[in-house]
Amino acid sequence: MATNQNGYKPGDLVSYQINDDGTVVGNYSNEQNQVLGQIVMANFANNEGLQSEGNNVWSATQSSGVALLGTAGSGNFGTLTNGALEASNVDLSKELVNMIVAQRNYQSNAQTIKTQDQILNTLVNLR
Repeated sequence: MATNQNGYKPGDLVSYQINDDGTVVGNYSNEQNQVLGQIVMANFANNEGLQSEGNNVWSATQSSGVALLGTAGSGNFGTLTNGALEASNVDLSKELVNMIVAQRNYQSNAQTIKTQDQILNTLVNLR
């Protein structure tokens, strides 16, 4: 079995993890871990001034100001959550119930207008 100058046998990258501070740590087949890098975050003076380029890509503009770079957990940069998926914050079942209620209200209003129209027709034809 061959070993490297650091005393460990060669290993292949098996998996990686991203810590809350943005450090990317590689897990190797020789049971060693090594920091591979760190994710840098950007903050802007005016986030509303960013220019949308499509596909969730944004560009700095004169209105947004210059990108202030930093790491997660420092300053106003927040933290990262490994394995989290940003999803819609809409409660789908609640919105479906609201849609059904709105549809019923629409049907009721349509029926009221239809009834009023029939009454008006009856009154006009009474002569």
